[in-house]
Amino acid sequence: MSAVLQPLSNDLIKAALEAREFAYVVDEDDDIRGDWQGCLIYFFRVGKDHEIIQVRILTHSDFTTDDVPKLYAFCNAWNHDRLWPKAYVHTADDGVVRVVGEVGADFEHGVTLQQLDQVMICGIATGVELAEAVAALE
Repeated sequence: MSAVLQPLSNDLIKAALEAREFAYVVDEDDDIRGDWQGCLIYFFRVGKDHEIIQVRILTHSDFTTDDVPKLYAFCNAWNHDRLWPKAYVHTADDGVVRVVGEVGADFEHGVTLQQLDQVMICGIATGVELAEAVAALE
């Protein structure tokens, strides 16, 4: 892996995934995502210049609005006890409630492939842990 600073790009994100031989897809919106142990993980570029990577974890457990207080308590405890990923409750337009996790890093001045890989692996590994903990709530 190269130690040269490069602008954050979808090509660099794909290169990091390919270096680990991870399967991924690019959807019609050019979003990159993969599935790790039933956990859907997206790799978004956000920020004014798309310089921030956001690894967003969609846990696989569905809940109802009746579960929201329990999920808030879970997320508060999770965020208190762990650094990654940040967890929050999301209610979709169809009323399905999920816990979502996020790991982010600002690469305004560029990123090496190794640095990007480290952030992405952090998001994947801790995201799977989050998904497993949320599944235990069902």
